[in-house]
Amino acid sequence: MRDFMSAEYVIRLEDPRQDDAIRMLSALDKYLQSLYPPESNHIPDIAALCAPDMRFWVARREGVAHGCGALRIDAAGYGEVKRMYVTPEARGQRLGRAILAWIEDQAAREGLALMRLETGIHQAAAHALYRSSGYAECAPFGEYRLDPLSVFMEKRL
Repeated sequence: MRDFMSAEYVIRLEDPRQDDAIRMLSALDKYLQSLYPPESNHIPDIAALCAPDMRFWVARREGVAHGCGALRIDAAGYGEVKRMYVTPEARGQRLGRAILAWIEDQAAREGLALMRLETGIHQAAAHALYRSSGYAECAPFGEYRLDPLSVFMEKRL
């Protein structure tokens, strides 16, 4: 897989077990746990992010990690966006949009024509990003069940 490079950021496939990735994932976990009860948090752990059906990318500027995102390839033939996060100091720079576009591009390269995701109802910035990127609400999919705290979305590539 090729890397994404802009004037400021490089997005590349990386190991989620490295310290700076773990710091970002821990910050994301803490944030999500402050918003939702455990039964409404669908957070894959580090081991799950290392599974053969997962791809994990880190966005760096001058070697410093500022964002991440993952693609889970479902056996049913669709991709699922997972673990999207941008550090507070990098927000407002369209980095989340770049990571999402990169994940979608890589999903298409792997032959996937449909992307899906689950996010929480209290994440307005995430909703805005996904909607403006072409995602629309859908029914729960895969192993998810209807949850009043979840929003399910999908997009055809």
